[in-house]
Amino acid sequence: MARRSVGLADFFERVYATDASADQIAHAHTHPRVEYHVESAEHISLEADNVDLVTVAQAVHWFDFDKFHAEVKRVLKPGGVIAVWTYHLPEIAPRIDRALLRYYSEVLADDWPERIRYLEARYQTLPFPFAEIAPSSFVMETSWDLRQLAGFLDSWSATQRYRERTGIHPLEEIWEELTNDWKDETEKRLIRWNLHFRIGRKE
Repeated sequence: MARRSVGLADFFERVYATDASADQIAHAHTHPRVEYHVESAEHISLEADNVDLVTVAQAVHWFDFDKFHAEVKRVLKPGGVIAVWTYHLPEIAPRIDRALLRYYSEVLADDWPERIRYLEARYQTLPFPFAEIAPSSFVMETSWDLRQLAGFLDSWSATQRYRERTGIHPLEEIWEELTNDWKDETEKRLIRWNLHFRIGRKE
């Protein structure tokens, strides 16, 4: 949340960033043009017709859609834009990609909440009552070693649910596959995610 909010400050005079988690806000990076507020997405403390752009990164599928859409329409200026985006599994190398797909779709199959289906559909089935704007193509990239990838997988809610349910770490199911391909766990590899957008305008 913090990094994306600070990035928007390069393009806007004022960024109003929210998160329902006080802990997330407490660890956010400061910036003179970014204000942080502990608020839910469905109840934003801004005046009506006041915002040029609303963005949500990898989170809108958890919201109360009706309340969130009503709040977006309230705070956006006429002609203002909403952009929500997500990503799914990373692309690294063919054998690793297959192991990650198996981890996601088989090992953790019983531990994903129903709303993960919106993410799997790249947000194309997401309710979106705005005048749509066709998005460009974007890719997010970083370089990680194997332990950093493991930390990313460990952050998934389904990973935590599996551990709570079984007492076993689910990464054990694919760790041999990952290490056989990665070999040197300290080696940095390129990690790529295709980003999937829904962009719309308030009419």
